[in-house]
Amino acid sequence: MKAMLQRKSTREVVSFICLLVLTAVLISACSAIVRANSGDEAMPAASNGSLQLSLDTFATGLNEPVGIANAGDDRLFIIERAGVVKVIQSDGTVLPTPFLDITDRVDPIQSEEGLLGIVFHPNYASNGYFYLNYTNTTGSRRTRISRFSVTGNPNVADPNSEEILLTVTQPNWNHNAGKINFGPDGYLYIPLGDGGSSGDPNNNAQTMTTILGKIVRIDVDSGPGVMSDCDGIGTGNYTIPNSNPFIDGAGNNCDEIWALGLRNPWQSTFDRATGDLYIGDVGQNAWEEIDYQPFNSTGGENYGWRCYEGNHPYNTNGCLPPGNYEFPIFEYDHSLGAAVVGGYVYRGGIYPNMVGHYILADPYSGNFWDLDTDNNWNPTIHTYLPNRSYVSFGEDINGEIYVTDRIGGAIYHLEEATTGGTPTATPTVAITPTAYQYIPAFEHDN
Repeated sequence: MKAMLQRKSTREVVSFICLLVLTAVLISACSAIVRANSGDEAMPAASNGSLQLSLDTFATGLNEPVGIANAGDDRLFIIERAGVVKVIQSDGTVLPTPFLDITDRVDPIQSEEGLLGIVFHPNYASNGYFYLNYTNTTGSRRTRISRFSVTGNPNVADPNSEEILLTVTQPNWNHNAGKINFGPDGYLYIPLGDGGSSGDPNNNAQTMTTILGKIVRIDVDSGPGVMSDCDGIGTGNYTIPNSNPFIDGAGNNCDEIWALGLRNPWQSTFDRATGDLYIGDVGQNAWEEIDYQPFNSTGGENYGWRCYEGNHPYNTNGCLPPGNYEFPIFEYDHSLGAAVVGGYVYRGGIYPNMVGHYILADPYSGNFWDLDTDNNWNPTIHTYLPNRSYVSFGEDINGEIYVTDRIGGAIYHLEEATTGGTPTATPTVAITPTAYQYIPAFEHDN
């Protein structure tokens, strides 16, 4: 069993002094400052604030749901890991006919493979394009980023419309990341894992001649920019924005790279109100982390893996001084979970107290956290929700947040607990690896 705090740092002493002498408001600010600095370990508070969460069943009867998206209307689109996309109507009804079935080309054999990400083009209403991230069955292990089109029936897509934009050879079956996003700039952001195995043996996340362990940023509308550079086994029908930070022409750096130093960025999302990017990067075997990129970033952030796992040195051989890396805004150790699932900043209109809170979860412990974005990401842990296999979050058109239960085949609406139904927070209980339920969508110690 690992203790969250194993030593007293100088900042922790300062925080303790602040705790004794400052008001409650200043206490929160001081602890947030401590937590934001690299190298410090900060224990998330138990859920004793005014915000209490609850989950309401929205839809059931799904088969390994691992992703949620909306197309700019009141439907939700759910991806099932085997290679099927389902439509859920606004009343929670799952349509019997799949929106898309590409099980003939998706490889879901290993637990971190399959159909892993979906996003709709910003102009989907007029062009009918959407994009998938999946591992395919052809030849060696590969990640495909492909474009598909809807048919004349808005609830059915054409499986024969696939255009493979980008393929990435995967040296191992794990660390394929998942969720893909269009940013506020209209470009497609593709987080990719480090190639798998354990400990990033080839140091892919710090190597600029591969897009493994990176966030890729491309223009799928083929606007002005540089031609495709790395891993272009697909059509390469995209350009690289001229504002990408590592453009140096063919060869050398992969011009597609927007940011680097990631292990397995399974779920990343943009804050629809601010444009800030939040990245949930699954840790090795000790620390889970949330990384952050502000809306006005020009790219080029190095989030530190494999040099650092969270705020903590992992393999610093050949690494730069710490000031060259972006350290997480939040981390927790494996006494509280084992595979972070990044979520969303709530921007819906139903629960005012949730607005501005970034929600994340861990499927091994069932814990949820909210980070107050208006208070230096001050964290609150929620330990009282049912322990299910929460593996991804999604937003509807109105900014309401939903979460998938992979094993249970259900979708839940995340809500603020109402008066009279407010759950009582329970103390944080340290858990050992043998206490985790097995979640095949993740391998937390590889």
